[in-house]
Amino acid sequence: MTANTSNPSQWQHQWYPVAYLRDLELKKPTRFQLLGEPLVLWFDRIQNHWRAFSDRCPHRLASLSEGRLNNSGELECPYHGWSFSGDGNCANLPQTLSPIPKNIRSSCKTFATASGQGLLFVFTGDASNANDQSLPLVPVIDEPGWFLQDTFRDLPYDSTTLLENVLDVSHVPFTHHATVGKRTNAGPVELKLLTETWQGFTGLWQEGPRQGKLGPQFTTFKAPALMWHDLTARGFARILTVVYATPTAPGECRIFARFPFLFEKPLTAKLLALRPQWLQHIGNNLVLEDDQIFLHYQERNLEASGGSAELIKACFLPTSADKYVIAFHNWLNNYGGVPFPKSKLPPEANRSALLDRYNSHTLSCKSCSSALKRLETFETWLPWILLTLLFGFVFNQNPSQKILIFMFALFTALFSQKAKSWIKQLKQGNGIPPRNFN
Repeated sequence: MTANTSNPSQWQHQWYPVAYLRDLELKKPTRFQLLGEPLVLWFDRIQNHWRAFSDRCPHRLASLSEGRLNNSGELECPYHGWSFSGDGNCANLPQTLSPIPKNIRSSCKTFATASGQGLLFVFTGDASNANDQSLPLVPVIDEPGWFLQDTFRDLPYDSTTLLENVLDVSHVPFTHHATVGKRTNAGPVELKLLTETWQGFTGLWQEGPRQGKLGPQFTTFKAPALMWHDLTARGFARILTVVYATPTAPGECRIFARFPFLFEKPLTAKLLALRPQWLQHIGNNLVLEDDQIFLHYQERNLEASGGSAELIKACFLPTSADKYVIAFHNWLNNYGGVPFPKSKLPPEANRSALLDRYNSHTLSCKSCSSALKRLETFETWLPWILLTLLFGFVFNQNPSQKILIFMFALFTALFSQKAKSWIKQLKQGNGIPPRNFN
C-alpha cells in the first residue's frame, strides 16, 4: 500500500455532517463545533443556501450564534449590530456613515456547505477546494424502497474511539445484551479484510451476526469518519448500520447513526413509521449508553498506554474478531493520524455528565425537544385537568357519564406516570445498562 503523502492528516480538508436538515432552524443561527473550530450555521434566505461561518464576529470576536437573522436576511452580531451577507462580507456597520471597508478584516471566515441524504455537511479546508472532494454518502440508500431511521448524539469520547467501537462487531452480544444484542448469540468471529488502502478498508464476516442466522455481513470504512455494515437477513430485510463520527473537540464527537432497511414486506415499514421519532430516540440513547461510560474511560487507558501507535503492545488481540479494529488503527498510524494530534484528552467527566441526554441530544433534536415541551405542558396542566374531572364526577348525576369520567381520569393518571418517565428519559440516562439486570 502507498500512503497518500500529499495529506499527512486526513482528518483535515474533509466534508463532515454537522446536523440533520430537519433539526436546523431556518429563522435563527445554530452553534456547532467542528475539529475544535466554533461554527455558526444559518440559512441564507436570499441565496436559499445554508451557511457556515467561524462563530466570531471580526469586530470584537463575539459569538455570532447568539445573534439573529435580521429583516434583510443577514446574520447580525448581538454585540454591536454588525451584519453579514452569505458571502461573509459585512453588509451593515451601524456605528459609521462612512463606506464599509471591504477587506478580509471586516469579513467572517466562511466554510463551504452542502447537503445530501438529509444531512448538512461542512468542508473543513479551504472552501475553494471543496469541489475537489465528493460528499461522504452511502450511495445505495438513494435507491427507492429504503426505510430510514436515524439519530445523533454528542458523545463524551473521541471520534476514533467511536469508530473503533462500531467497527468491533464482536462486542454487540455482550455490551448490548437485552437492548440490541443477546449473549447466547455470541460465537467465534472470523473476519476477512477484502481491501485496505489509504482511503479506508472493506471486510467480510462470512457467517455474520447471530451465529449465521442473518447471513454474511459486509463492512466498509470510508476514511476518515464514515463506516457501515451491510447484511441481508433472509426473509426479512436488507439492513445497513451507518455511522458518521464527526470530530468536534478532543475527547468529544457527534455520532450520526443511520439505520436503513429495505424490507421484503412494505407493510413492516408502514408499521414502524407509526412510532414517534422521539420514542425511537429514547431507545437509541439507551443503546448508546450501554458502552458510553466505559468507552470514556477506555480511551484514557489507551492514551496512558501510548495511544494508537502502541495498541498491539498495550492490548492482547489473539483472535480474528479484532481484525477490523487492528485495520482501523493501522490506517490511523500509516495514513490518517488523529484528529487532534497536539491535544491530550480532557479530564474524566463525572457520571452525571456522561449520561446527560438533554444537552447532548434533546436540545438540538426538533422531535425530542418538541415532545419534551408537550409533555411538560401536560404535567403543568394535569392538576387542573384532574380537578375538573373530579368536579364532573361529583356533580354529574348521569351514571354512564360518571363511568366515562372515571375511566378518563384513570387513563389521565396512568398517562401522567408514563409522561414523567419519558420526561426523565429525554433529559438523563440512569446509568444502569439493561445487560446488568440478567
